[in-house]
Amino acid sequence: MAPPTSNTALVGSGDSARPAAKPSTVHIPSKEQLEANYKIAAAAAAGTLHREVADAQSTDILWALVALRWIGAFTVRTFFQPDEYFQALEPAWQLAHGPASGAWITWEWKHRLRASLHPVLFAGVYAGLEYVLGLINLVGPLRAYVVVAAPGLVQAVFTATTDFYVWRLASQLYGRGHNAAWAAFWLSVASPWQFYCGARTFSNGLETTLTAAALSFWPWQLLAGAVSDKPVSELLTNGGIRRLRLSLVLAATAVILRPTNILIWLALITVTVTRLTLDGGSSFLGAGVVGRLLLEAIGSGSLVLGVSALSDRLFYGAWTFPAYTFLDINLTQDVAIFYGSSPWHYYLSQGLPLLTTTALPFALYGLYDSLVAGPATKATPAKAVKAADGANVDPTRRANARKALSFVVVATVSSLSLIAHKEVRFIYPLLPVLLVLAAPHAAAFYSTVVATAPKTAAEATTTTTLRHKRVLWGALAVNGLLAGYLSLLHQPAPLSVLTFLRTEYERIHHDWLEIPSGELPTYDVYPDSFASAASASTASDGDGDELFALFLTPCHSTPWRSHLVYPGLRARALTCEPPLDTAPKSAERAAYLDEADRFYAPIKVEGASLSQQSQFLSSELWPLTKETGRKGVTRSGEIPRYIVGFEGIEGLLNHFFASEDPLTGGAGLGVRTPLHRAWVGWNGFFNEDARRSGSLIVWDTGVYSNASHPDSERTYDEMFRPQKLI
Repeated sequence: MAPPTSNTALVGSGDSARPAAKPSTVHIPSKEQLEANYKIAAAAAAGTLHREVADAQSTDILWALVALRWIGAFTVRTFFQPDEYFQALEPAWQLAHGPASGAWITWEWKHRLRASLHPVLFAGVYAGLEYVLGLINLVGPLRAYVVVAAPGLVQAVFTATTDFYVWRLASQLYGRGHNAAWAAFWLSVASPWQFYCGARTFSNGLETTLTAAALSFWPWQLLAGAVSDKPVSELLTNGGIRRLRLSLVLAATAVILRPTNILIWLALITVTVTRLTLDGGSSFLGAGVVGRLLLEAIGSGSLVLGVSALSDRLFYGAWTFPAYTFLDINLTQDVAIFYGSSPWHYYLSQGLPLLTTTALPFALYGLYDSLVAGPATKATPAKAVKAADGANVDPTRRANARKALSFVVVATVSSLSLIAHKEVRFIYPLLPVLLVLAAPHAAAFYSTVVATAPKTAAEATTTTTLRHKRVLWGALAVNGLLAGYLSLLHQPAPLSVLTFLRTEYERIHHDWLEIPSGELPTYDVYPDSFASAASASTASDGDGDELFALFLTPCHSTPWRSHLVYPGLRARALTCEPPLDTAPKSAERAAYLDEADRFYAPIKVEGASLSQQSQFLSSELWPLTKETGRKGVTRSGEIPRYIVGFEGIEGLLNHFFASEDPLTGGAGLGVRTPLHRAWVGWNGFFNEDARRSGSLIVWDTGVYSNASHPDSERTYDEMFRPQKLI
């Protein structure tokens, strides 16, 4: 058979023969096709990979911030303002340990001015700690140390969270990789105010944390160039509704804690809805978006208000609305001015400089630049960059967001300046906003970005180098010195004196340390709780219920039960209740003197004799009785083991206790004179209050029973050698 003429080969034989398959041609993709395929695959995985990397980085940063703030909590050893104890820890202590625990409940709580959420939080800390310490059977001094330190450690976590959300907010506005985001982070970490106040349990601290977090979750896409015609589903994509709800819940909680926080959100919502002064084509948000915002605000606000109302009902034992009472008493009745007034420019001349310190120039320029500049400036370039969620940061949106934040600062400071009573911590929630506004200008001043020469566009990178290093190190040195001095050296005595008293109580009444507060008599620091049942003055009977310490200091000069700890450590202090039963600007209010003022008023009179200066001691603390003793007239009132006061009153006390004048002298009280200094605490180089100038001293009266751990076992020198503690 002749071979087939076709070029197709036959495979097999007979009917089963079939043509052989053509050899396949191998296709090798070009370089351009490979790059295109790589980009497609990379784009598909970019979202997941970016989120995983971002989440891991965020977690690491948060834990690092917590560790840093815990170090700060252990470093702070000074007294700042009494509200960190009396508006948080004292009511929390009573809630956790009961009414017989010796907490000092001030007038604000008795008149229901404060929301209960903040002390309830720390009451949970105390109760949980008590349970854990009971399980491990930790008692005595170590237990007391843990109890004293715990609230500061919890507050430090809040401060670390504030730092974290300052960074997140800056990342939202400038892009995660932008130098401005990291500048905001380092400005917050290096802030002296954050270090000094970060571990202090002010409600303003938690308010600041909530505000920073709420701003971070705020839907800034609503401030883009043109949004009026876009539906809600398009504006609030990628979990936008969930983020909006979280933002509103956090904001509502901040308002419940501090009603003045509503100024921040009224300003932000006004700019967001009306778009006044914003860049872009839209003049007003669409009705659908505004309606959805209103609906979400009502829902979130109602939820928080309901939880707060229930908490207040359980805390106070009655339905109440503390925010209304707070505004009514402090503003309508003008009681806030009783605690001091400041000029209208206080926040401009003192508040903002103290709050921002070395970041002030950048914050002020940030305010100016954001209000007058367009979408692009040298510090915030016009090109789009990646935000924390991987989306492009629109330059117009970024400029509008900065403008809105600036309006928040201006509106809040202007409103608070109308109130007579001003404190720096009242504008604490503005610190995250100010740092975010300052960040791009600080980054532009302290660093420069240089682009490398890439072989391809995909390999383009930039390098950041520091500049103006001397100024940078100088600013950091100033911040460090301020934080160190204020945290370690300015007013340390009010804390260390309570450590001394607590240690003395542990030594003298060691068998009373574990007695539950429920087995002790109920008392507080107010005068009627210390009125003696006997007609003559008495000392302790030695059963551990003695009046251990009498504080003759300006009102609330030290912490109280949160540092004294032991419910059996009875103490008395001068009070400063406001004249709630007097009309604003009335003659009665102008003439009103609280207990602390009545003690110090004669002392401040120029040329007054020591007998005249001791009028409060002879007429109120130890008044004369109608009975006559062996030495003539007698006085009523308890004699403390220790008297605590600043050194300026030492001469007055010695004169009173040594004087045998039947009307003004206290020699019959049996106090040993001259008074012996049991402890002396240095209190810094200066003090804003002349009444607190000099060292803080503990004087031993020598009037006490030796029944419990007798002091007679010590020598005279051991008993009365002054102890210097800082």
